Amino acid sequence: MTIRPYSPTDQPALQELLRFNTPQYFAESEKADLIDYLAHHIDHYYVVEVYGTIMGCGGFNRTPDGKHGVLSWDIIHPDAQGKGIGSTLAKFRIAEMQKLGMTEIGVRTSQHVYQFYEKMGFRLKEIVKDYWAEGFDLYEMEL
Repeated sequence: MTIRPYSPTDQPALQELLRFNTPQYFAESEKADLIDYLAHHIDHYYVVEVYGTIMGCGGFNRTPDGKHGVLSWDIIHPDAQGKGIGSTLAKFRIAEMQKLGMTEIGVRTSQHVYQFYEKMGFRLKEIVKDYWAEGFDLYEMEL
C-alpha cells in the first residue's frame, strides 16, 4: 500500500470510487461536489494505491489560522473496506495535520460511516438531518 499526493490525472479514478460507493455512502448529487472540491478546494489530498491501483482517497483542509483541520472526502473502494486502508489513510492524515501544528482535528461525515471515526477516537458534536442530501445527515465530529 502506498499513500501519495493527489494528481489531477487521478480524478477519473476518484470519480469511479465515488460511483462504487453511491448510493450506499454518498448521494448521487455529491459527484458534482467532489469535482468542485478537486478543482477548487483541495488543501492536502492523497490517494492510496495497492499494487498500482487507486483503492482509496482522502485529504484535509486547514482553517486560515492553521490550528484547526478537517478530514475531507474519504472514499475507499468497496473491495478494500474493512482491510485497514481507511484507518491507515486517516492515521496518516492526522499525523500530517499534527506535524503542521494543528491542535483541533475534525471530520464532517454521515450516519453511514460515523462509527468508523468513533473507533478512531472522534466524538460526535452535532447532527444535521438531510445535510448532504435527503437521507444523508451531517455528523460533525472532533478528535
